[in-house]
Amino acid sequence: MYTSDQLPFVVNLDDTDEPGDVLDTLALGPFVAGRHPVAQTQHLTRVRSDATFIPSGASSHRIAQGHWRQVVLSEGDGWTLKASRWRDNTAILTVTATDQQLATAILAEVTTGVIEPPPPAGLIIPVGFWHRAARGAQRSERSIDVTPWGSIRRNYTESAAAALDELMAVAPPKLTGRLLLLHGPPGTGKTSVIRAIAHEWRDWCETDCILDPEHLLRDSGYLMSVLLGNDDNKDDEKSDRWRLFVLEDCDEVVRSEAKAGVGQALSRLLNLTDGLLGQGRNVLICITTNEDLSRFHPAVVRPGRCLKQIEIGPLDRREAAAWLGVDSSAWSAGATLAELYAAQGGHRAAPSGPAPAPGLYL
Repeated sequence: MYTSDQLPFVVNLDDTDEPGDVLDTLALGPFVAGRHPVAQTQHLTRVRSDATFIPSGASSHRIAQGHWRQVVLSEGDGWTLKASRWRDNTAILTVTATDQQLATAILAEVTTGVIEPPPPAGLIIPVGFWHRAARGAQRSERSIDVTPWGSIRRNYTESAAAALDELMAVAPPKLTGRLLLLHGPPGTGKTSVIRAIAHEWRDWCETDCILDPEHLLRDSGYLMSVLLGNDDNKDDEKSDRWRLFVLEDCDEVVRSEAKAGVGQALSRLLNLTDGLLGQGRNVLICITTNEDLSRFHPAVVRPGRCLKQIEIGPLDRREAAAWLGVDSSAWSAGATLAELYAAQGGHRAAPSGPAPAPGLYL
């Protein structure tokens, strides 16, 4: 229970609020009350997975784990620290304190050694990450490491590799559609393909990842904010560059029963790719899904709308054996990329059981 001097304002909560929103509010109490007259904020990228953001002198702390964001609120003698961390390994830290020196010291302590070192020069690309926040659409940018297509081509079946060869060579004059579909079981390397595309297209296309695609296609305001995100840079030399928006795991949107299941989401997607909404915008949409092609809505894959639909499947027995350099009857059913990397690392001799959970090689 917070007293009026601890939380000197009225807070209204409803069922749209999450525990993290409550911690956002509680963090403001000492600053509004005047007990902590100093506030300082710091933005971080490439945050290490083991970063706790809890200072050693904290007398208490609370952690709220949401779907896309984790919020940590800690308190100590003369200070309060709130750390918001997103799935793209970015974070925003806000400390309130009795004086500037204390605020600076708290931030310095919790940010020391929490940043991952940058990957080697020449193997990184900037990628934008969008999410819907209380103040509307928010975009943060970070550099991600990539492996060029030529170095990972062997990770894919012969048919998929041939189709991806054509895709990597695509340029604006050869675009025959604005929707790219990558479908296949988990663990087959769809995310690695997206990174390779971003690298191969870097000279003419920027890549943005939508962290909450379920909101993007249902919230017209959020969609328009993302779509018009570069309008304030019309005079910039990059204003005519194409933009690739990546929506991962959008199974429900592309299913044949999508219209009834997700309302206007499918309609907005189709309108964005070749309807009035997409006119005059240099926009491409990439959707990854675990759905089989037979379950796709026919409007999604029709010619003229779909640039390419590529199945990213497991390697067959011959391809898996060539990848590992070991032939075995245990690979008779083939193997996903995740299973091959696990076997290579000695974690498992052969694939078994259900498909692995989505991860680095999604």
